[in-house]
Amino acid sequence: MDDALPAHGRRIALIAHDNKKQDMLEWARSNQPLLARHELFATATTGRLLIDQLGLPVTCFRSGPLGGDQQIGARIAEGEIDMLVFLWDPLEPHPHDPDVKALLRVAVVCNIPVACNRSTADYLISSPLLAEAPAALPAVATVG
Repeated sequence: MDDALPAHGRRIALIAHDNKKQDMLEWARSNQPLLARHELFATATTGRLLIDQLGLPVTCFRSGPLGGDQQIGARIAEGEIDMLVFLWDPLEPHPHDPDVKALLRVAVVCNIPVACNRSTADYLISSPLLAEAPAALPAVATVG
């Protein structure tokens, strides 16, 4: 088995609620050289912001409330996302709150690193573990 990190680096999903979009933009700007080494995914508005403001290549899914959170969750479940930076706003109600909880649940079940604030995102993006090949994880048992 080849344990080398893929040429595109890690597959990182970036999501920010409306009140956290500026935080995401500032965080991404300060980590732009590191982020450029990885394959980036985002929900629609967050991705468009990163493309337009920073010129980062980002694969965009739908807006979070329109299914984007679920699309990213499905990618996590399929082993196609290695890390999630999700700057969510705990002080505002969200009509798609069940989708948010489902996304966080699948990230935990699939054992991928998750950052929900800038401090944790800084720790993850600067970790020397980010440059290592992902460890093989045991299969997730299904409840039947």
